[in-house]
Amino acid sequence: MDYSKQEILQKVNKLMELFHAGSLGGEIMPEDANPALAKDSLENYTYFTLPMALNYQRNSYALWECANKTYCDPETHDVFSPFDVTKMNIDVLREKLIKYKVALQPNKQPVIWQTICISINDFFAGDIRNLFSCNSYSVLNIKQFVLNNKQSFPYLSGNKIINYWLYVMQNYTDLKFVDRENITIAPDTHVIQASMKLGVITFEQSQKSDVQLLVANRWNELLLNTPYQPIDIHTPLWLWSRNKFSVNI
Repeated sequence: MDYSKQEILQKVNKLMELFHAGSLGGEIMPEDANPALAKDSLENYTYFTLPMALNYQRNSYALWECANKTYCDPETHDVFSPFDVTKMNIDVLREKLIKYKVALQPNKQPVIWQTICISINDFFAGDIRNLFSCNSYSVLNIKQFVLNNKQSFPYLSGNKIINYWLYVMQNYTDLKFVDRENITIAPDTHVIQASMKLGVITFEQSQKSDVQLLVANRWNELLLNTPYQPIDIHTPLWLWSRNKFSVNI
């Protein structure tokens, strides 16, 4: 690391102060583009699950705007019903998902969407809320279940997406975890760049294939016995990098 642990934590404190003061932006987050469903409803849980599996190598704001349009259009609304998607012809599903560009890869991404819907039906009787209740609302148990059934939950089971998905679920549904501290930081491109800027990893480490795991582990170690849990600093890091580090810390 370029900085000592104490120096990095001082910078984290400053970053958190700026975040809570609104100096990093973030008044509107990508997931704020949603149909304002009841937080505890099946529809709400499903809405914040399915698009998440397509949230890679793209603009998150654009993804959730597209998801919201898709949900609100009567002609495409049924793609958010696992029961309907399971029975749906893949070509029909493809047309519905590309209408508002929820799916950008017309061959691969509809298959991902349908696979997860089939899994929700097979494992949880069509209700993704059962994943959480059956695993005692434990982050560790939920992660283990999804990882043990990785092929049934493509991309959602990825190290970055699964943590960010659980973070979004706790923020936009009524879900309460018994071990929230086990949601690790979700190391996307912005978080990796911010981590490098802070000296948590080096440039050379940022180029490695296992950089996501490395970043998550480093933050777990750094924040141990501090007032912060790893996922607490995800959004401040993300906003700081997205704004090209224009705020000095």
